[in-house]
Amino acid sequence: MKVEPYLFFEGRCEEALDFYRKALGAQVTMLMRYKDNPDVAAGQGCSDPGGGPGPKPEMVMHASFTVGETQVMASDGMGSGQPVFQGVSLSLSPASEAEARKLFDALADGGKVQVPLARTFFSPAFGMVADRFGVAWMVVVPQ
Repeated sequence: MKVEPYLFFEGRCEEALDFYRKALGAQVTMLMRYKDNPDVAAGQGCSDPGGGPGPKPEMVMHASFTVGETQVMASDGMGSGQPVFQGVSLSLSPASEAEARKLFDALADGGKVQVPLARTFFSPAFGMVADRFGVAWMVVVPQ
């Protein structure tokens, strides 16, 4: 069994995928839009549980991407507003301090540094950053 993160970007999924391609070298392995859902034609499409019109056809219903050896899944969700990512961080384990700096700086572009990347008692380079979408990341080079 695996545990894989699933991120809901509330209308900004495609933008996030582009950002992670550039910042982390992510590879998008699958992307399906709401308009690709065959059940919509049969009257079984998605709708907003709050009674709204639901997601727009061009929005991302489901995507998968890889960062290194890890698969992450993502969606626009219902596109209902600002995404909220609380109580969880994704952790990157680059092999070198130079790679850590590159990844950390890329994630910090438009985001917010929570703990600057620096040497600690448990790592030659550790830092925490929330990217421009609010996803929290820890960058830690193994000891």
